Amino acid sequence: MNRPDSNSLARTLLEKLDYDQLTNCMRCGFCLPACPTFKETGLEPESPRGRIALMKAVADGLMEPDDMFRDQMNHCLGCRACEPVCPADVKYGQLIEQARDAIEDHPVHSPPVKGIRKLLFKGIFPHRNRLKSLGRTINFYQTSGLRRLARGTGIMRLIPKPLRDMERILPDATAQGVIEQLGCVHPAKGTPIARVALFRGCIMDVIFAGTNVNTVKLLAEAGFEVVIPPEQTCCGALHAHSGELELARNLARINVKVFKELNVDFVVSNAGGCGALLVEYDHLLHEDEVWKERAAWFASRVVDISKLLVEHGRIPAFADSAATVAEPMIVTYQDSCHLRNVMRSGSVPRQLISQVANVTLQEMKEADRCCGSAGIYNLTQPEMAGKILEHKMANVNGTGARYLLTSNPGCLLQMKLGVELHGRGEPMEVKHVVDFLYERLS
Repeated sequence: MNRPDSNSLARTLLEKLDYDQLTNCMRCGFCLPACPTFKETGLEPESPRGRIALMKAVADGLMEPDDMFRDQMNHCLGCRACEPVCPADVKYGQLIEQARDAIEDHPVHSPPVKGIRKLLFKGIFPHRNRLKSLGRTINFYQTSGLRRLARGTGIMRLIPKPLRDMERILPDATAQGVIEQLGCVHPAKGTPIARVALFRGCIMDVIFAGTNVNTVKLLAEAGFEVVIPPEQTCCGALHAHSGELELARNLARINVKVFKELNVDFVVSNAGGCGALLVEYDHLLHEDEVWKERAAWFASRVVDISKLLVEHGRIPAFADSAATVAEPMIVTYQDSCHLRNVMRSGSVPRQLISQVANVTLQEMKEADRCCGSAGIYNLTQPEMAGKILEHKMANVNGTGARYLLTSNPGCLLQMKLGVELHGRGEPMEVKHVVDFLYERLS
């Protein structure tokens, strides 16, 4: 494989990196204890401060962007836990995406990896009909006996372990997403408070379509009319995190156009990873004179469902099905990094959980620490993701919880795997907050 010219990559980095943000970093070190990879290794290059120093060294011509540089940029989880604790308000998340974008202009991937990236980022995620076909295919595998056959014959051992792990905990897929099940408009119960649009996501509407359905019904119970535009597409978060920023911008333009035409009061997300990019569409398109004002309109209306319910909704009564039992049900909550660190909405899911009758919310130690999912990080960096997950599960097990709740599909899958690999041996169910609440509507 031909290696790209390091000088060319250095020039691209200098063009794409926000140099003002690089120089804003004061090297104070507040980010170090917040960073999961630094906490695991104790190595300076594994910290936000260290990675920014590497970026600046390359931009200043003091070092070549070699394989070590590429590895460190890709080793970052992108959890952005460093941003809330940064006294200089360094936009680290934007810097790491800019660095990865520059790196992908000079890729070193093997042909199979190139093919997979092209298939996923261009061939599947942006296209609803292809996503439905994917859901139909996965559902056939899960329900036809093929899954049982594959597991029984040992064929799965031929597949890389991260993919085997994902197959074990994958929920039942479907080609019938939220629109197919509920239609494009769902009326509010009682006098409408506001008209909102649901961002249904791409994989979310295939693997977690039930959560989307429960989201709509919960919003309607709380007094919101819900519209779901069928023309919407993938948010672009996985593209942006993987160095495909121009593809992410193209998807953003489609979504901004579709939702702007609806003139809704809010755009509702139920996935922290999606919401974190949606709320930053204004930055993503800030250099586009044609789209930047519309992108700012869109970003200003993006809100997580929990925050919308708490701040604007008529919160319905929630009662646990085991309310007659003397002992309260113990639940714990795992933060979605992007919901907490980017959308700054970490407290509102807890407020809703605490309103369920007969439920005790038991905070786990370091609930705000990344679980290791980070989009597709658990597939591309399985060793580090595995270490982070094992330590996370030690904290989960310490709560004694019957339910482990979260607000992001990637986190949910990762925590399901954690319960299976490192659970304490007692029943523990992993659920999306929306599903947990909807099932307990009085």
